[in-house]
Amino acid sequence: MQINNYFTILKKEFSGYNASAFMKDALAGITCTAVALPLALAFGVSSGADAASGLICAIIAGLVIGGLSGASYQISGPTGAMAAILLSLSATYGLQGVFAAGFLSGLLLLLFALFKVGKLVSFIPKPVITGFTSGIAIIIALGQVDNAFGTVSQGSSAIIKLGSYFTLGFHPVLSAVFYTVLCALIMILWPKKFNKVFPSSLLAIIVALIVQLIFNLDVATVGAIPRTLLPEERLMFSSLNPGYLVQFISPALSIALLGMIESLLCGASGGKMKGEKIDATQELYAQGIGNALIPFFGGIPATAAIARTSVAIKSGGVTRMVSIVHSIGLLLSMFLLSPFMAKIPLAALSGVLMVTAWRMNEWETIHLIFSKKLKTSIAQFLVTMIATVVFDLTTAILIGVGLSMLLFVLRASSDLTIEVEKATNDTCALFINGMLFFGNQDKITNVVNKLTSEGYRKFVFSLRGVSQIDHSGAEELGSILEEFKSRGMRVALCGLQPEVETMLERVGVEYKEYKSPNHKEF
Repeated sequence: MQINNYFTILKKEFSGYNASAFMKDALAGITCTAVALPLALAFGVSSGADAASGLICAIIAGLVIGGLSGASYQISGPTGAMAAILLSLSATYGLQGVFAAGFLSGLLLLLFALFKVGKLVSFIPKPVITGFTSGIAIIIALGQVDNAFGTVSQGSSAIIKLGSYFTLGFHPVLSAVFYTVLCALIMILWPKKFNKVFPSSLLAIIVALIVQLIFNLDVATVGAIPRTLLPEERLMFSSLNPGYLVQFISPALSIALLGMIESLLCGASGGKMKGEKIDATQELYAQGIGNALIPFFGGIPATAAIARTSVAIKSGGVTRMVSIVHSIGLLLSMFLLSPFMAKIPLAALSGVLMVTAWRMNEWETIHLIFSKKLKTSIAQFLVTMIATVVFDLTTAILIGVGLSMLLFVLRASSDLTIEVEKATNDTCALFINGMLFFGNQDKITNVVNKLTSEGYRKFVFSLRGVSQIDHSGAEELGSILEEFKSRGMRVALCGLQPEVETMLERVGVEYKEYKSPNHKEF
């Protein structure tokens, strides 16, 4: 039972927990608060909602998802990838649409956990994930153009908004550009060794806020942040009727898939850093419960965040108390600092997000696949990236995985080799190596037809190099055997692997009379 498994995880995690361990968790949690605060505000705004929605998401996610997580180190909250998906959703349906889709995504994540769907994440190729991440980074950057330049656009997606500048015009506001450049430069130039002590994103926001308080430039700001976890704009139970919710199933699926993929990839990455394996099913239960609850508090959907998770681990965090402390820190910030946060220029958050988007890209992996000219990986990366920008997450992942499967079939088809050794005037041996399946089954038939046209009547099929055979390949081999038998020709099979024999038996191919222990004995 999953609840018993959860308590087993907690018992192991908090075994020997003491005041010293709590102090480590508390310090790591405070550090995470410093990292999460500016990002929560920025991702709330970039999702098409508001800064308060991002902050509430981070608080509730840290408490609920962090407390129920399948690992001790996961820190969840609003992320850039999630904000990119929510941008078009909020433009079409408003905040209530975001809340409804977020609630449904939580239910879908619970179903994913129930059926242990999380295992499928491991089947997504690395270049597809890298392309998806780069596509999300592009969407984030494009979605910040208005705030970064003080311009106005129209449209339900980043691409459409970009195109609207050709009709509406593009007229940058110098004060907005100033804050964008200021924050971007601070984040870029701030030394990495100092970043571990004081996050560059937080420094950039503080500097921009001080400048705004002194000079009061004419620029759009974050606006009032309510000092409550129950703002007026939130999902109400009265909205939970099937007729209203059904229209959000498709975006909810995208949100749920992203939540699953990003959380489990974050868990795998964090697990390597800490030497602890994540319980994927428990993590999906946590993400599901958390995302089903967050909309009722007015927060946007959450997922595990690799940046905050890595900070928690590198700061010496021991248990999931880091996540809880980080949420308490954000909650105190909401009540104590909201008057100041309300005056943060939106352009400052845009500068932070644009640098964050750039850093989201997995540059080492991108450099590897292009420098090594890995054609299959390059195709997977580019197609997934473009599909992410043009379509949505679900479509992009399906296209990326579909392309990967197609490329695998094509490559496996070409990998099948057949070497012919002509022994006598009417006898020859075929040495077959590779997987024999629907994509290349006709290769054997083509070779055999050519040889029979040359007068060969005795054949030895050496299948020692065939490790796998599918239904189509087995039937093709069976057809060849039957044709040889009907034409009075002789054939022998040698080197059959156990997996191949099993498939031949399941398909009903009568092969045993043709078996030979060694092709030289034919």
